[in-house]
Amino acid sequence: MQWNELFYSVNGLRNVLDIALVFVIVYVVLKLLRGTRAVPTVVGMVLLALLYWLAVAQELATLEFVLRYAVAFLGIAVIVLFQSEIRQALIYFANRLRFPILKKQRGQFGGSVYDEIVLAVTTLASEKTGALIVIERNIGLRNFIDAGVQLDARISYDLLVTLFEPATPLHDGAVVIQNERIAAASVFLPLTKNPEISRELGTRHRAAIGITEGTDAISIVVSEETGLITYVEGGTVHRNLDTTQLRKLLLDALEIPLIEPRRDAAFAGEPERTEIS
Repeated sequence: MQWNELFYSVNGLRNVLDIALVFVIVYVVLKLLRGTRAVPTVVGMVLLALLYWLAVAQELATLEFVLRYAVAFLGIAVIVLFQSEIRQALIYFANRLRFPILKKQRGQFGGSVYDEIVLAVTTLASEKTGALIVIERNIGLRNFIDAGVQLDARISYDLLVTLFEPATPLHDGAVVIQNERIAAASVFLPLTKNPEISRELGTRHRAAIGITEGTDAISIVVSEETGLITYVEGGTVHRNLDTTQLRKLLLDALEIPLIEPRRDAAFAGEPERTEIS
């Protein structure tokens, strides 16, 4: 009797775990799809499934025949239609699992090297000089780096500002940061295909969104028309940022502790702060 009770108890726990895992997966998928172009497609597939059920229930032989053979190609259609969303879902799960072997280690400079980026972006914004900086995280950007002009240079304020100077040959395209070094400049990125993106955003912003949709990289954009600073992560756009907001978003994404920057020559002219919120 005890063995039977133990068996049913274990079996019941297994069923609860099974249902819980399915619930979590469905919840995460719905959360990822919310607000994306995939939602109307999912609704269309649900309606198609209901139509098939109606055809079977009402013995509509012709309609059932057509829909049955259409289902055979549904798997391929899902992959083609949702390739961007599937890639984002896999990236989401990989980032949440936090495998140590897949997680890149930060260099010896920590957040100080990224202060150079923040200062350069602030200067470019004040001068209304267009810029696009992409920072690699766990997913490699080697394919894009190889297609650009490879530099492998130390990150510095002077170099970043010079690269985006309109008179220089490398100003067009993106600068890619890899392992706390400037890996390449004049890199051309895929544009987002999201139809819900505002028409106010030009090619530079669409490229910044596109690279973050296909990878876990983050992008920083300076508009040459308005001088506004934009931060993009996972396809989500944060516009009209100031220096403090940009620095916080950047260091949070790179999991670098927020430490008050030194009042040295790099931050001359910045108001002194005792806390960043």
